[in-house]
Amino acid sequence: MSNTNTETGRDAASTRNRDTLNTDTMQWVSAIVALAGLGLVAYPFIFESTEAAIWNDTLTGTAIFLLSGYNFVRLSRDRLASVGVASLATLLGLWALVSPAVIEMGSSELAMATAAGGLIAAALSAYNAYANSKADTSERAPARA
Repeated sequence: MSNTNTETGRDAASTRNRDTLNTDTMQWVSAIVALAGLGLVAYPFIFESTEAAIWNDTLTGTAIFLLSGYNFVRLSRDRLASVGVASLATLLGLWALVSPAVIEMGSSELAMATAAGGLIAAALSAYNAYANSKADTSERAPARA
């Protein structure tokens, strides 16, 4: 038996395009993470909170919003999202998830909302980082197939 490539032209093209990234879908992911960041900013002003919780949620939420907004803009320009930026947003989301255990929040509602917002931000940012790191597209080329 020989090791000849028996793929047809169409099969070879579909194999090459297998790891391309749909930037429209990833834009939605970044937008949801940005909204989770805005939620973190708003929660301390909706629920009873301590001063430490206000600072924590406001700074963490603003950072998540700005980072995911940056990736949203990159994706809207048919570029890949920055994996480093998405990874940093993931870490900030994880911090928001565990911060109610470390910082006195002032109310259980705020603690639950902060943890939920952090979980959403961490999970979707991690997916964004993973998908963009696995995309088979050069940095200079458009991300759409």
